[in-house]
Amino acid sequence: MQIVFHAGAHNTDDDRIIKCLLKNRSDFSALGVNVPPPGRYRKLMHQTLLAMSEAPPSPQARDILIETILEEEPCERMVLSNENFFCVPNMALRGGQFYDKGHERVKALSELFAGDEIEIFLAICNPATYLPAQFKRTKFEDFSDMTFGADPRDLRWSDLVYRLRENNPDIALTVWCNEDTPLTWAQVIRELAALNPNTKIKGGFDLISDIMTPEGMKRFRAYLAEHPDMTEMQKRRVIAAFLDKYARDDMIEEELDLPGWTEALVDELSEIYDEDVFEISRIPGVNFIAP
Repeated sequence: MQIVFHAGAHNTDDDRIIKCLLKNRSDFSALGVNVPPPGRYRKLMHQTLLAMSEAPPSPQARDILIETILEEEPCERMVLSNENFFCVPNMALRGGQFYDKGHERVKALSELFAGDEIEIFLAICNPATYLPAQFKRTKFEDFSDMTFGADPRDLRWSDLVYRLRENNPDIALTVWCNEDTPLTWAQVIRELAALNPNTKIKGGFDLISDIMTPEGMKRFRAYLAEHPDMTEMQKRRVIAAFLDKYARDDMIEEELDLPGWTEALVDELSEIYDEDVFEISRIPGVNFIAP
């Protein structure tokens, strides 16, 4: 079986992806793709991975999990989503790096589902927006405690990607930037389900409808209706043009209200992030989704 894990990262999704996948659940099922409701597996997978830190899984563990999650619904590909697959928010920057145990979690998944084809999907985002958002979600009262003393300028998503690839070379890894998701949303959903690029899906414009004004969405849908034969790349250019004109400021502006953070620091972190993204796009074996 192909087993797909959408592993966050934190602050990139708000469960929008799993909600969109569930909208298409019946259509995907007809294609051999199962999208189980999160209630069937999130707690169960957490408990299983926790137990595996103490002892290896039993020979029956995989089959029991599959039977419990799928509830006898046959499929060739199963898609699971949980931003806490790698860890909970409090531990996301343990060791002064992004998800220091992420590669170990993926290794455990490969042991648990030995013989299956494992795929990891991961969205990343600018540390200038990720860190303030993450700080609000943790128990920490001091920012340096959350980063375990690391300077934000030293954090690199590429470090995590290299660890995932080097420790799990046989596992497929797909990465994209959260900032690009309004343009790549439909592709991300299709690749999670392993669909043809031209396959129609429900909710392909869910994300942009959240960040575009009602007037903009009305005009956008009218434009699509008038140009039904546009390619995916043409659609992305149209989406970018409409967002440039009709994006809701309250949905795209981030509050960066950490004490001591300046505009200069945000600009520096953004520049470092751009370089880091370019590095990730060149890592062998990474399927990088770009707009």
